[in-house]
Amino acid sequence: MTFPKKYCVQRLPLLQKIPNFIHTYFSMKTLLLLLLTLPLSASDLNMLTPEEKADGWELLFNGKDLSNWRTFGTQNRPGPGWNVDQGILKKAAKVPGGNIITKKKFKDFTLIWEWRISENGNNGIKYLIDEKRAKAPGPEFQMLDDSGHPDGKIGPKRQTASLYDIFPPAADKLLKPVGEWNRSRIIVQGNTVQHWLNGAPVLEYELGSPELAAAIEKSKFKNAQGFGTKIEGPIMLTDHYDECSFRNMKIRPGLFD
Repeated sequence: MTFPKKYCVQRLPLLQKIPNFIHTYFSMKTLLLLLLTLPLSASDLNMLTPEEKADGWELLFNGKDLSNWRTFGTQNRPGPGWNVDQGILKKAAKVPGGNIITKKKFKDFTLIWEWRISENGNNGIKYLIDEKRAKAPGPEFQMLDDSGHPDGKIGPKRQTASLYDIFPPAADKLLKPVGEWNRSRIIVQGNTVQHWLNGAPVLEYELGSPELAAAIEKSKFKNAQGFGTKIEGPIMLTDHYDECSFRNMKIRPGLFD
């Protein structure tokens, strides 16, 4: 069994603290397997490896504050509903925080993040944001308690990893139970967009395509001029007044082979 280098490095301090007598009964591989199931401490989160730095990755959330973010439509800092706790960015339930966006804009990119939704919870990440379209600022990667939230009962086009209200994700997607961490990815390269969930691609579409235009026409965004076209814009975290947590948010700007 081969373990990713970054995970082994992150857990090495924990491994070094294990008493010698435990090593007598467990192999190093067994110990590493056990440690990979343990939660990361705050010091292990929101870091870039030397390889990631060399490849141009950037942290959107530094694990300490929201200095890379502002409130949508203003230059104000995020509201009190957004807070940082032990390296995790949390949206508190029923506490106003507002939709927040990155201070930087992106056009082509790979975005990865980990997220955890509350029971009956709803959240989303929007991208290619146009702040002039307040009600339909950009495409959304839906994050949802699929079985508990009312949107999930409407159908797959409003469930986790969908292009919200437009295209559904793959029916065989792997969604972790409520309260567990999911890992997602959005890739925008040229006009091609992919949504990934827990290590697998679950949706692909083309910006500006006839297929996308036809699907938008059947959605709640049919009257949003310019929706679904390629622009440069920030990344948005939405506020639906439900609890949701984020960590390890990283982005690699640019086009790649």
